[in-house]
Amino acid sequence: MERKRVLSGMRPTGKSHLGHLHGIFENWRDLQDTYECFYFAADWHALTSEYKHPEVVGQNLWEMFADMLSAGVGAGDNAGCLFIQSQVKEHAELFLILSMITPLGWLERNPTYKELMRELKEKDINTFGFLGYPVLQAADIIIYKARYVPVGKDQLPHLEITREIARRFNYLYGKDVLVAPDALLTEAAALGGLDGRKMSKSYDNAIYLNDTPEEIRQKISRMVTDTRRARRSDPGDPDDCNLYPYHKLYSPKELQDQIAEDCRKATIGCVQCKKLLMKYLVEGLAPYQEKRAYYSSHMDEVKEIVYDGTERAREVCQQTMSEVRDVLGF
Repeated sequence: MERKRVLSGMRPTGKSHLGHLHGIFENWRDLQDTYECFYFAADWHALTSEYKHPEVVGQNLWEMFADMLSAGVGAGDNAGCLFIQSQVKEHAELFLILSMITPLGWLERNPTYKELMRELKEKDINTFGFLGYPVLQAADIIIYKARYVPVGKDQLPHLEITREIARRFNYLYGKDVLVAPDALLTEAAALGGLDGRKMSKSYDNAIYLNDTPEEIRQKISRMVTDTRRARRSDPGDPDDCNLYPYHKLYSPKELQDQIAEDCRKATIGCVQCKKLLMKYLVEGLAPYQEKRAYYSSHMDEVKEIVYDGTERAREVCQQTMSEVRDVLGF
């Protein structure tokens, strides 16, 4: 039976961290068992915020692919197709065509656009490219006729714009050429950064996948925990603690339960809790870092996988664009 297609991408704007591993890469890896998966480095999308420093994008692109492969994305019997967005020029052609039919109001009302304007306020992003990136994102998805896109609930508005654009194209030209994709809702691990905010390079609050054991210990030692637990003798609440979700990922189940109980009874302090996490987080990341060391020393292998994937992606896109041009009479 033919597997349904899934499409997703990630901007290569910085080093990968634990949030990427548990919130994106592990999900992508697991989807490969069920779906035909296409995963790409969204280097054109990265330019929407990094257009003044394009060298950052180039520097991070291959490192990101090595991180993906180390996490099992693009590797194994059901390997997903890894490719580079900018090396498949058909993305840009469909983006141009779709931009002609997309109402400006759809983009201006996009809640994610407004959120990013606030989050990236230190950057000059009052550009057409930044306003129009949902159209490029729509082209990225539509050109593969992807049936599903793995997203969190906060990304649903973006996907709905993609669906609306596909339906509008089909309506305007009287033929169902483009596929309106459905959301594949994913539950990402709720890992906060060192300060309790969203883990992000921009906030300087991330634990990176290539951090050394000593760097990991230092970062955990300064993590914000339960802010309402002012004294060692105060009972805590693991559900309101920034540290406990890490224990749920890395510590043995019996230890997780014991920590939660001891925290509520104030029989364990935050310092001791952090020391336990240091041990299991360092041990838990070791297998990933071992694979990462392999790919770091075999970058030619990484590039061969991605170049082959890019060629495969190009073939799919050329077929879709042939259909689109026929509908337009070009």
